[in-house]
Amino acid sequence: MFFYDSTIILLIPVLLLAFYAQSKVKGNYKRFSKVANSSGITGAEVARQILDKHGLYDIKIVPVEGELTDHYDPRKKIVSLSKGIYYGKTVSSLSIAAHEVGHAIQHATNYAPLSVRASILPAANIGTTAAFPLFIIGFFLASPLMMDLGIIFFSAALLFHVVTLPVELNASSRAIAELRNGFVTTDQEVYGSKKVLNAAALTYIAATLMALVQLLRLIVLRGSRS
Repeated sequence: MFFYDSTIILLIPVLLLAFYAQSKVKGNYKRFSKVANSSGITGAEVARQILDKHGLYDIKIVPVEGELTDHYDPRKKIVSLSKGIYYGKTVSSLSIAAHEVGHAIQHATNYAPLSVRASILPAANIGTTAAFPLFIIGFFLASPLMMDLGIIFFSAALLFHVVTLPVELNASSRAIAELRNGFVTTDQEVYGSKKVLNAAALTYIAATLMALVQLLRLIVLRGSRS
């Protein structure tokens, strides 16, 4: 069967990495959500101050429901922060808020990888949706064309993951640089910020490796039907 072929073993290491990354994100977030930042300001306040420093007065900051649902929408120019981050006065709050603002700064400065990611997003969405159905149908019907189309579509999804890596890593680097400029003043706070953001980066690395292994599986399975 497609889902229980011998190539499934390729997924085991990256699945373990993905579970580890998720546990690190949640663990570090909770750990440093208990550490108050020395500035005594909220995530929303640090986000506003950094945005204003860069002249991005038109970007709004809004609270949203959920935990770790923080994101930046370049179309609406809105930084959305989960309520724990928006109102929180902790190291985690500052770190995640500054990271999302990092994306807003990328957008304002035309950061190339962010632009590339936005341009391939439609193809990546189609690829994610269509790749496996096309490949599975082609696999069982022994249709090389459909299997090849599935592989091509999934390659677009993998490309999106690859381009996402520098976007996220750069946003975290920007966040740390901004926070060290007066927002986090102790070694423990800097350490905490790095731990929170590095754990988040690990999830993107795991997602990229997962997509790569899935593509390799499709290629191996395609070869078995030749």
